[in-house]
Amino acid sequence: MNEKLRFMTRAAVIAAMYATLTIVLGPLGSEVIQVRVSEALTILPFFTSAAIPGLFVGCIVANVIIGNGILDIIFGSLATLVAAFLTYKMPKKFLAPLPPVIINALVVGIMLGYLFGTPYWFAILTVGAGQLIACYVLGYPLLMVLEKYRNRFF
Repeated sequence: MNEKLRFMTRAAVIAAMYATLTIVLGPLGSEVIQVRVSEALTILPFFTSAAIPGLFVGCIVANVIIGNGILDIIFGSLATLVAAFLTYKMPKKFLAPLPPVIINALVVGIMLGYLFGTPYWFAILTVGAGQLIACYVLGYPLLMVLEKYRNRFF
């Protein structure tokens, strides 16, 4: 298969997985207190750069459908894009889940604090805690499993 087509196919599949998980689980991943389970997929850039646009597009689609308006569509999706790029650059696998935790805790936390009228520190802490669960409790074991099958998928 042509490399460009393979890249686009991987990105599209990742976008579809992210958007579907987020939409199906709805409010679990869009309130001030949240665990966006689809954020477990943010470990994928550790394996393939196709995950960078895939996660970004998936986040845009999910935020358009169940998000918290235009600020969430713009800033939430850009936070995912930056975190995905930084994950791609991580030199060690145990660091791969860290960028989405930090970036989303700050960007999404501040944005949701503003949108819901809650103290910023509270929103940052709750989003950060949700990100820790999604990225390390769910995402890191996924990374370990995928690493065993790296040649099959990536």
